[in-house]
This record gives sequence, C-alpha cells and structure tokens, in this order.
Amino acid sequence: MKLAPLSVACPQCGSKDVVYSCKPECCFNHVCNNCYTTFELETTRVGEISGEFPAPPEPDPSGPTAPCARCGETSVFAISEEQATTPLSAPAARYVCAACKALLTLQFTEIAPG
Repeated sequence: MKLAPLSVACPQCGSKDVVYSCKPECCFNHVCNNCYTTFELETTRVGEISGEFPAPPEPDPSGPTAPCARCGETSVFAISEEQATTPLSAPAARYVCAACKALLTLQFTEIAPG
C-alpha cells in the first residue's frame, strides 16, 4: 500500500493552497490562502487494515491534517489512487491512520467563507 500526505481542496473555491493553522492540542483549523475560507477536518472510522504497510512519508507540519476517529493521532494519510478500489478498502475509505490502522473517511466541518 502506498500512502501520501493529506491534500485537500478548499470547500469554497477549490484551491489546493490550504494550510493547517493551529496545533492538534487546540483544534484542526485550516485556511485557504486563495479565498481565506477557514474550515476544520475530521474523520470517521469505516474499517481497519490488517497486516503491515511501509512507513508513510514525513508530512509537512503546515500541511492539512486531521485526527484519527479511532485513536486521535494525527497520523492520517491518503491511500494512493491505485489502492483506493482494492478489496483492502471500500471506495469511500481513502484514508488510513498509520498509528492504529483504521480506515477513515474525511469530512469538512466549521466552514466559514473568507
């Protein structure tokens, strides 16, 4: 399985120029550098992966992040496109927590247009 850091498009304008603007112990507020919309990311657990997978890449600390719905860690990564439709995961489960192996979906919350 290949994992990639989270990458999200702004829910207001679609820009991928999004930064994480806080600390996990506070909140998961993100800001779009294009339209200044703010939003938070959260996950929902939809399953789990068994077995081992390669270590994920080191994410950019200002890049998008979200807490795992199962363990709360911020070790959430996108499953690469070629893996997203295998029997390993449902098509909607495109994310995995590297800490606890939970399969996750990602949602936008607290959207405040800029």
